[in-house]
Amino acid sequence: MMDFDNSTPVVMSLSSHDPSGSSGIQADIETTASLGCHCTPIITTLCAKDTHDTKEIVPLDAPLIIEQARAILEDMPVKAIKLGFLGSVENTEAIHTILRDYPHIPVILDPVTSVCESELMDAPSVIRATETLLLPMATIATPDLVEAHDLAHQGDTLHACAQEILESGCEYVLISGAKRTQSTYENHLYGKQGLIKAYTWERLKLFSHGCGATLAASIASYLAHGLRLEDAVEQGQQYTWNSLAASRRLGMGKRIPNRFFWTQKRTEKKNSRSA
Repeated sequence: MMDFDNSTPVVMSLSSHDPSGSSGIQADIETTASLGCHCTPIITTLCAKDTHDTKEIVPLDAPLIIEQARAILEDMPVKAIKLGFLGSVENTEAIHTILRDYPHIPVILDPVTSVCESELMDAPSVIRATETLLLPMATIATPDLVEAHDLAHQGDTLHACAQEILESGCEYVLISGAKRTQSTYENHLYGKQGLIKAYTWERLKLFSHGCGATLAASIASYLAHGLRLEDAVEQGQQYTWNSLAASRRLGMGKRIPNRFFWTQKRTEKKNSRSA
């Protein structure tokens, strides 16, 4: 029997390549590495993108995505699968076939519908494919308020949206920005029994791109480490909040989360001691 290094959990990420490093594959690699996991990145879509917006989307061929994913799944003990922006209905269908063959691996779905709203792709078809093919396979979905309404067309309230998403087969749903005030930001975790917990966070004045990817990837990392889902959700939110609080303006658009914020604190402490 092969002797694997179980101290470093493997997280598979399937998402787009964002050359600005704000979201997508790089966000997942940085998050998982920061949290002590090893990321196996499967690129689904190439993007021309900066810190302002997305200018072009080129989905990769579905057979290549299947080949990438199966190569890893047959070689490495993947502990969690994180799904981000997939780019096309064909890619969504391909990933569905992969997930069906590995039902024991937790699936964390970040349903990126915001990119779908652009004229760069057939948005309604991709969102519908996400609803019918991926939500039923997901351990937890992590939509924001807008994405929750995109996925739950019949839901006229937040609770109704959550119930509709759960009825698809998804086990849990964490809705970000469920309630907002000038000073607080509330996320709601739902399960089959309804609202499990409401998490209240200090509302940051900084606006960063890549929040959703960071949240989903951090939850995937904590699940890969063996935490219970509710603990992984709470720890993932705390990690994401810290990353956003330490975000940096590296371009002329939105800020980028600092997913290695803890290294900055260590450096500052070291410098203060040597001063």
